[in-house]
Amino acid sequence: MQVLVHGGAGSDPDDPDSRREILEAAAEDGAAAPSPVDAVETAVNRLESSPRFNAGVGSAVQSDGRIRTDAGLMTDDRSVGAACSMPDVEHAVSVARIVMEETPHGFVSGGHAVSLAEAFGVETGVDCWSDRTREQWAELDPPTGSTREELAWIRDRYGRSDPDGRDERTDERGQEADDRRAGPIDEHDHDTVGAVAFDGESLAAATSTGGRWLALAGRVGDVPQVGAGFYCSPAAAVSATGAGEDIARVTLSRRVARHVERGRDASAAAELAIEEFAELTGSTAGVIVIDARGTLGSAYNSAAMQTARATSFSG
Repeated sequence: MQVLVHGGAGSDPDDPDSRREILEAAAEDGAAAPSPVDAVETAVNRLESSPRFNAGVGSAVQSDGRIRTDAGLMTDDRSVGAACSMPDVEHAVSVARIVMEETPHGFVSGGHAVSLAEAFGVETGVDCWSDRTREQWAELDPPTGSTREELAWIRDRYGRSDPDGRDERTDERGQEADDRRAGPIDEHDHDTVGAVAFDGESLAAATSTGGRWLALAGRVGDVPQVGAGFYCSPAAAVSATGAGEDIARVTLSRRVARHVERGRDASAAAELAIEEFAELTGSTAGVIVIDARGTLGSAYNSAAMQTARATSFSG
């Protein structure tokens, strides 16, 4: 079993060694699993349980002060499962697997996804706050009025992260933002997690996230959208991370797989897709991919994207 995991494309992490250890442990756990689906679920579960990443415990907080998690999972026979907008669910990827294996659907959302999780033994009602997110939220003074007031409040705050490694905050005109309005930068904002796996015969891909810091309550990004945050075909398994709305607009994961289908290896496909993404959107993102020949690839145009890989040989 070959497994490749990522911890998100964004700014340089404040403690890269600690995060790398967790990523390596997740990859090793996944490589010991009996199938590619088990491998990606196991690896992502490990990352969802760490407050060092924006998935499960440690997820971003939406504008109403709630944490909602999303995930998607897919196999090379194009079986797919996704779940989104789940309050207080740590292991979103496990719910995505339930959608894929236990329902006739591909996507379940909100409270209904939480009920599905409960029915199949995935823990709900989990405290997904970390010390970091509690401190950041405590610094804010969110409105208590209408949805329009909430939306106005988040306009200057949504996605206040530093994915390009810049030292200053800038507004849409490139001018320095007012720190008193913007609130704290969240360097973990892009720390979505994902995994891809190949056992010599079949492929699987999975991605999990807590979304973007101070997104409007109920916002759903690229992660649970097939072809955007994750994709798998007989040619390749892909997981993406970065600027969610833009990743969805260009179906980034599907784009990587298409390049493999047209003859490029995993590494070349990832690099070309990120080049195209940057040209089309001007945003930052990263991808990991494994192809049906067992070739691994990754690419990003942000300041950093940590990955880890592991291989186990059975028999």
